[in-house]
Amino acid sequence: MTLVRSNKISRISLLLFIASPLVVSTAHGQNNDAEQARAREMDAYVAKAVRDWDVAGLAIAVVKDGHVVFKKAYGVREIGKPAAVDTSTLFAIASTTKAMTAASLAMLVDEKKVSWDDPVTKYIPSLQMYDPFVTKELTVRDLLTHRTGLGNADYMWGLNDYTILEIEQRLKLLKPEYSFRSSFIYQNLMYMLAGEVVAAASGMPWSQFVETRIMQPVGMRSSLTHERLVPSNANRATPHWRLGGDTLVVVHSTDGQAIGPAGGVWSNISDMSRWMLFLLDSGRVNGKRLIQPESYAEMFKPQVMVPPGEFYATAPLTKPHWTTYGLGWFQEDYNGRMLNFHTGSLDGFVSIIGLIQDKRFGVYVFANVDHAEIRHALMYKAIDLFLGDQPRDWSSELNAVFTKRRAVNDSVSKSEFATRALGTRPTLPLSKYAGSYQDSLFGRMDIVEKGGTLRLTAGRNFAGNLEHWENDTFRIHFDQAWQGMALVTFQVSNGVVRSLSSEGITLQRVDKGSAATH
Repeated sequence: MTLVRSNKISRISLLLFIASPLVVSTAHGQNNDAEQARAREMDAYVAKAVRDWDVAGLAIAVVKDGHVVFKKAYGVREIGKPAAVDTSTLFAIASTTKAMTAASLAMLVDEKKVSWDDPVTKYIPSLQMYDPFVTKELTVRDLLTHRTGLGNADYMWGLNDYTILEIEQRLKLLKPEYSFRSSFIYQNLMYMLAGEVVAAASGMPWSQFVETRIMQPVGMRSSLTHERLVPSNANRATPHWRLGGDTLVVVHSTDGQAIGPAGGVWSNISDMSRWMLFLLDSGRVNGKRLIQPESYAEMFKPQVMVPPGEFYATAPLTKPHWTTYGLGWFQEDYNGRMLNFHTGSLDGFVSIIGLIQDKRFGVYVFANVDHAEIRHALMYKAIDLFLGDQPRDWSSELNAVFTKRRAVNDSVSKSEFATRALGTRPTLPLSKYAGSYQDSLFGRMDIVEKGGTLRLTAGRNFAGNLEHWENDTFRIHFDQAWQGMALVTFQVSNGVVRSLSSEGITLQRVDKGSAATH
């Protein structure tokens, strides 16, 4: 892990703002003075925002009326190293991948191989949900609209080494958090199933379908799915996490292969410009239609209401009259226009795409710092500037909003550790807590004792030493400090540790264990 103070980031980024040339094109190859002036204003605004938000690297593109009107990269691929981000640098597009999965299904709908309201079991006969009624009624449309009744459940792919098949087999154990189709909770696992529908209906894996049916014809020559990401992809951004408020840390890339249809595509700003132009031309490339008008319209038709708690912290400033979700798109009214947009977040990467079809306008932003909400600020700024709306300093306003939000979250997190029973000891010798603990959904945790210290490992991503906190509760010091803090509590009965609980999940001990001797 590499640690670098944030003031160094600003100096490096400042030196590299001019490394990527400003790209502007207008109709007939002629530079329009007004468009050039907007591009220069946007350039200056982005450069200042990158400094204000202490972002390591960023790339942004704006398209309008069938042309790229602004495209530029800023900062570095990795803090402490000189390589600059450019318009060919690969980033994880994360959940903006969902729109590509929806577009894939739209193509299959056009070919009569899929219907939006087909039961999912038509394509995945072995599928079983917790509720047999949901198993029977679950449709392709449900997979894309976050209304299935399931909670987030990202631990099933973010923590464990489960394959897609292993995740599918465990869905029958995943209890719903609300009634089927009665509400909305953002959910990645159902998009994984949507990818399996693509594979079953087309006869090729989701990744192959996206690459051959979308990326190649659209001209996204550098884009690829996670499974084809290799070390030889040299011009690739490195993910970062902000630690302790003023320190950026380099983190490992999340393995998005199992959840690929929900967030497994990598691309650069040049390719994402082509993707936006394709979508804003109603699913056509150079006049050739890849998605028929009816299916294209269905993708952007509001499908489900999004409650305030599932929408974005930007809402108090944008004040939308309605918030909905289409097929792979969040939706709101902004300045009297319908805005289709989506964010993407994977450990150390963020992205956002915003489309206003009525104005043939689109904006896309990448950054390589986890939850750098500069993305929202630049999206709204680009809309205001290039569509001639009243100017507003979105960067300053949203920086204040998210700074306050982080402070509240930090306070809540600290309060969990504020009370502690001092002077207590574990019930048993440390060696008695060592063992294997398992849950059918969550997976497995292994704890070993060595040299008077307990060490925990969970899945492929989490490992750390345990510090005694109080009674039979221990605090986890993760090897990767950016993973935060957590407590684990052991349940002891008759001198034997029977289970452990952490973050609301209980895992039963699966090795025999032994009674303590005193």
